Amino acid sequence: MQNFDLIVIGAGPGGYVAAIRAAQLGNTVAIVEREKIGGTCLNVGCIPSKTLLKHGEMVENIKKANDWGIHTGGLFIDFPKLMRRKDQVIQTLTGGVDYLLKKNNITLFQGTASLDKERVVTISGEKIKGRDILLATGSRPFVPPIKGLEKVDYITTDSFFDLNELPESLVIIGGGIIAVELAFAMAPLGTKVTIIEVADDILLTEDPDARKIIHDQLRKKNIETITKAEIQEVKKSQVVLANREIAYNKLLIATGRKPNIEVANDLQLEMDDANKFVAVNDSYETSQKHIYAVGDLVGGYQLAHAASAEGLVAVHAMNEEMPDPLDQTAIARCVYTSPEIASFGLSEEQAKKAGYDVAVTKSLLAGNGKAIAMGETEGFVKIIADTNYGEILGAVIVGTGATELIGELLAVKHAEGTMNELASFVRAHPSVSEAIGESANALSRQAIHM
Repeated sequence: MQNFDLIVIGAGPGGYVAAIRAAQLGNTVAIVEREKIGGTCLNVGCIPSKTLLKHGEMVENIKKANDWGIHTGGLFIDFPKLMRRKDQVIQTLTGGVDYLLKKNNITLFQGTASLDKERVVTISGEKIKGRDILLATGSRPFVPPIKGLEKVDYITTDSFFDLNELPESLVIIGGGIIAVELAFAMAPLGTKVTIIEVADDILLTEDPDARKIIHDQLRKKNIETITKAEIQEVKKSQVVLANREIAYNKLLIATGRKPNIEVANDLQLEMDDANKFVAVNDSYETSQKHIYAVGDLVGGYQLAHAASAEGLVAVHAMNEEMPDPLDQTAIARCVYTSPEIASFGLSEEQAKKAGYDVAVTKSLLAGNGKAIAMGETEGFVKIIADTNYGEILGAVIVGTGATELIGELLAVKHAEGTMNELASFVRAHPSVSEAIGESANALSRQAIHM
């Protein structure tokens, strides 16, 4: 039986990043994956969805160019070719991960893992043992108990990217991030999209002002959004609501994900108070010594970059380096709609509940020179700060490139900079980032264009 310093179960962003760091620290490492290297993110999540969003954005840009006077003639969507490009993007990235695993002498085992309390992992009859174990088993789509659903041919976010024909109409049950992103991706390609959400609104994890802008954009793209929906039944070609029926060519269930906790259950690991996620300490160690868990298994932000960061903390803790606990308020949350939403930290309400003396500044992109030139003025930069010390408590950026711009605010926060530092350095003109400076200067009432 082979022995390793670390065995990682799951080769998604939480698992493979941790495996590579452990190898860099001199550990012998094995990684076990039952499906595809790269996990949900690379294969059926972040990467394919952003690829399709880029395709939709290209169509929108062509339409905008025609409105501006650059006439391109007719538009034809070769959907199978677009999906082949998506596959190429995935293959490039998963191939890159495979290369990195080999480069760092990480042993890959392909198959389903079982684990006992002695940290012996069995894969297809082969047994290996680890000094430490990292569980990064990810999650799978949650499918709610809707009447008739088991009788129809629906797709989930895991199978959506296997489509080879452009749907004439797509009904999406669910109004979370991935549901809304896929609506933004498909509507520009010519699919009639309807979002059905049983909650009071879509994107409930996001800033209310940001949601208003997304609602406006959904309307402009002729995407119907039904909230507070009462779903009575699903039939072969229609969703039956309390007050109407919605026809569909394809039905997508995008109602969130649930953790793959089978291995954790086999070990009888302690769960959190809600009995949904594996309980861990600040180093991501579970109730059993030398067994760690990260990513979708442990709750928090179910984001690829959060899982990677958690994996790094866990690996350094295994090597007795006592890393600082991961600061959840400094993790960017991103929605890749058009415009994008990027945020971190506390909302105004959360900051007040935490006892801060709160000030909120907001700079609209409608007055930003670069945004006007690009024809992309929908959005804003909102910063939540403490008035006593100018501490940056949270921020929301809505606009083109928001998921890149948020890094400037996070970098200042990470360096323990305040609103004063954020306001004081000179930004290029014209640039959308000038709106960050305007919002920072607004705290001291020194913004020029507000």
